[in-house]
Amino acid sequence: MRFLLAVFAVVIGGVAMADGPSLRLPARKADAIGGAAFAKEISALPQPEREERMWREVTAGNVPDFLRQMKPVPVTAVVDGRTLTGKVFVTPDYLAVGSNEDYFFVPMTPYTAQRIADRLGCLLPTPKLVDDIYAAAAVKLTPSPIPPTPAMTTVPEFLTHNQTVSAQRAAVLAQSPLGELTAGDKKDIVICKALADTPGHVAIYGWHKPDGKPIQPLYLGHFAYWADYSHGVRLVADTMEVDGRPMSLSKVLTDPGLSALVSGEGPLAVSRYRFTVFPHPDDPTIHLPPDERLQTFSPIPGVRVIIDEPAELRKSIRLVLFALPNGNTIEQTFGRRLRPDDDWHYDIQHVGAQTRFLRRQDNDESLVVAYLEAGNQSWPAWLRSHDKSAAVSILDAVVSRYAGHDVRVVLDSHSGGGALLFAYIDAVPKIPAQIERIAFLDSEYNYEASSHEAKLAEWLRSDGHYLCAIAYDDASARLNGKPFVSAEGGTWGRSHAMLADLGKEFPVTRTNSDDPERYEGLAGRVVFLLKQNPKAQILHTVQVERNGFIESLLSGTKQESKGYRYFGARAYSQFIGP
Repeated sequence: MRFLLAVFAVVIGGVAMADGPSLRLPARKADAIGGAAFAKEISALPQPEREERMWREVTAGNVPDFLRQMKPVPVTAVVDGRTLTGKVFVTPDYLAVGSNEDYFFVPMTPYTAQRIADRLGCLLPTPKLVDDIYAAAAVKLTPSPIPPTPAMTTVPEFLTHNQTVSAQRAAVLAQSPLGELTAGDKKDIVICKALADTPGHVAIYGWHKPDGKPIQPLYLGHFAYWADYSHGVRLVADTMEVDGRPMSLSKVLTDPGLSALVSGEGPLAVSRYRFTVFPHPDDPTIHLPPDERLQTFSPIPGVRVIIDEPAELRKSIRLVLFALPNGNTIEQTFGRRLRPDDDWHYDIQHVGAQTRFLRRQDNDESLVVAYLEAGNQSWPAWLRSHDKSAAVSILDAVVSRYAGHDVRVVLDSHSGGGALLFAYIDAVPKIPAQIERIAFLDSEYNYEASSHEAKLAEWLRSDGHYLCAIAYDDASARLNGKPFVSAEGGTWGRSHAMLADLGKEFPVTRTNSDDPERYEGLAGRVVFLLKQNPKAQILHTVQVERNGFIESLLSGTKQESKGYRYFGARAYSQFIGP
């Protein structure tokens, strides 16, 4: 077979085959950007621009040398009592940008993955091939998942996981140099029979554990714009061997007699993703009843704001500035009734429905909610490349739209959105009196006594100011049996630090003996609700879904717990829109 390949020097698309196949890419330039610098450079970019950069770097040859020489993977199948054998050729690991010494695995949508595969004359694997690759791998890494929070779709989380996998690989480098077939570090974007019936979605599969079983069964529930830290792109050459003969993998996939070699589902009519433009949700719009309206604007470049307000505004307005969690769009945070195969993000917060519930509780003023979204859907990442004074500019731009009204301002946030609130507190000399409430919905990560204790205490000493901090015991939470945040660094640790610090300024005492723990100070104007976690669950977003947004606005008031209960059943179900 080696003689035949040498004689024919088979070349199909971007894969050259001589003694063995290799990706036909340009040589990596001496001044090409390294993986870590590339990750930092794309961190604040919107997703389409981020992936366009990935495409350009890969096709320009900024790919580590160890990924270029493809590795053989044996495949077998029994068809009509006859055993077929063959080989496919795959990249040794998942697609990365950078050098052998500084590489960054690049999670991407199937749109970009397919563009790269097409350019290089390759296909994406089937679930069967993912299984075969794992079985053949010389290096089998143990999966290292990160908790499934909204941050999982952001570049900082990509980089965190990249560092973990790189460290795992470095630990066995002496025995197995880079370029050996490696598996267990990512899930695969795959092709499968169901793609024909679910256009606009991505199929993912794999991430095998040491026992050979995949963490991720075949799943097509995400829209095709979804890409998280766990996704990898493994390229498979469109040239394979079948019983010692070179054949096209594309043709084998459609052949009823041969497809069992490479597909566990029989012949595939669709063997590639078919996108002409970057994917986006089928219906990203927010559907409102006649008594509500939306305003959309950008206070500064890279920031999107949508304001949800009653169609008729009263003189008195309660204006909530809600900083979004990492990885969520405004539309997903607003929420809607989940549709078949819809993205799950639309059903995890329902701030829009909770706002409608609140509007029925109080008719004396107009409740207005401004959703604040960073261009890269991560306030912590966005702030790393912007001065903290930008937080003041953003919030002031929203408040100024209601000049002439009697406005009470609420600063509220979930998850990484807390970074925007703390940046604002850092940037102002003191917290303005106009801000009547500050609420953290499991978003206390950035609290530091040296920066925030004195300002919060001074602001709280003025009557009419409220603080609500909601968190759960993420220090006890476990993922695959392991903790994923430190006792001090998660929202549980940061909330207790804030609680202890404010307790030095004025009395804050526990007022109950059950769960969640409730601490109050200043006649109820300060409330901490700290959810215990005896089952070691991940409750990060559940706290919002289970009336958390309602509680963040009503804690310490006469309306608290009227018609709802924090961490109880959804009190707002009737208000969820289509």
